[in-house]
Amino acid sequence: MLIITAPGQGAQTPGFLAPWLELPGVAERLGAASELAGCDLIRFGTSASADEIKDTAVAQPLLVAAAIVAASALSGPGTVLAGALSGPGTVLAGAPPGPGTVLAGAPPGPGTVLADAAAGHSVGELAAGVIADVLAWDDAMRLVGVRGTAMAAASAVEPTGMTAVLGGDQEEVLAAISSHGLTPANVNGAGQIVAAGTLAGLAAFAADPPAGARLRPLQVAGAFHTRHMAPAVAALRAAAAGIAVTDPAITLLSDADGIAVTTGKEWLERIVAQVAAPVRWDLCMRTMADLGVTAFIELPPAGTLTGLARRALPGVAQLAVKTPDQLDAARDLIAEHIAEPDGYGHGHLPEWRLIVAPTSGTFWSPPGRGDSAATGAIVAVTAELGTVVARGGERAIAAPWPAEIIEWLVEDGDPVSEGQPLVRVQPPAEGARGIRGNGSPQERGGPAGSSPQGGGGGLGGTSPRDGRESA
Repeated sequence: MLIITAPGQGAQTPGFLAPWLELPGVAERLGAASELAGCDLIRFGTSASADEIKDTAVAQPLLVAAAIVAASALSGPGTVLAGALSGPGTVLAGAPPGPGTVLAGAPPGPGTVLADAAAGHSVGELAAGVIADVLAWDDAMRLVGVRGTAMAAASAVEPTGMTAVLGGDQEEVLAAISSHGLTPANVNGAGQIVAAGTLAGLAAFAADPPAGARLRPLQVAGAFHTRHMAPAVAALRAAAAGIAVTDPAITLLSDADGIAVTTGKEWLERIVAQVAAPVRWDLCMRTMADLGVTAFIELPPAGTLTGLARRALPGVAQLAVKTPDQLDAARDLIAEHIAEPDGYGHGHLPEWRLIVAPTSGTFWSPPGRGDSAATGAIVAVTAELGTVVARGGERAIAAPWPAEIIEWLVEDGDPVSEGQPLVRVQPPAEGARGIRGNGSPQERGGPAGSSPQGGGGGLGGTSPRDGRESA
């Protein structure tokens, strides 16, 4: 199973777009994208300084355009991403077409897209949405133009920033971030958390870092994915109101909580809200492991996400596509790892669910649970399933929808980590394919069918690890 990913802000470097302009048609496409986004992407991607491309209003359109151009180039020499011309309902074909072709048509059948899944980090989600055929390329550029400008304006209200925290105990890092009035804006996994907030708060945090952690200020203009971006949410919501979307043609992960989104409407709502909410890339990578992903491609300016995947997804083939010279290697990886069609247009769709620990601590079942929540029992919505007792207090675990208990994965007194699966449940049949529950971090979706590794990848059947997931 192969996933294509698009990086977020901070990945850009001066001149990274220059080699892509050597491909036929790319300059014209970037010229059109510049008009839509309201900035000269060719200049900013080739000759602009690091300070210039740090500007949020520049960096975000630059990143989305670069990822889409590279995804289009992956489909074959001279191809054009069809969404730019004909809107939703067009896809990138899996088999490389002839030179100069434009890929278009009705929503595809199984096996006609170039990846099994897509995901984007922060603003990269807009590129992932185009790859998954949720929205048209030109609409993505219009949205990212509004997003970048609105977030830049929100950043100007008060001096804010972001600092990467590398290493240290996660619970201690999160506690230290909170104690300084900051927000864990990105939980990236592989020992990396990004703290965000006022510059004064970040300075105090740097003077009193968590034990065993290294701090690295990021070259961004503001505290993204925090309350400081609330004004940008309103601007993006207004712009999104006129955007036409369709349901994803392939598995599309949301970095709000790592789950696969099945409708275009929900994806767009999440894209808007995510501006002021933390990015949980760690949960996206966990879902990749659960799905049985065997290959991971990062679009330009690549390197950041493959670095995280190298540590969090051992054994998964990875490729950071930085220049067009690597397109053939990417096509070879796609041909080797793309999954067989599973009979569903979206690939791996949710059919059963895991309810996971909301925090780290010790799990205890509710008094008198008995047979009411035993394997095979039907529990009602909001039914109490247990409690995680942590240093900071207790967190109750409740069923987000009526469901049948399939399997308990923990016992009373077991230590659990945040996000660790506690119980596998089956939602009602009528909601199994589209249900998203309450969107809390206590639920995660699982795919139907088997993974390419012969199991269900953990979320959708018996995993290669005897049905249990690592924390």
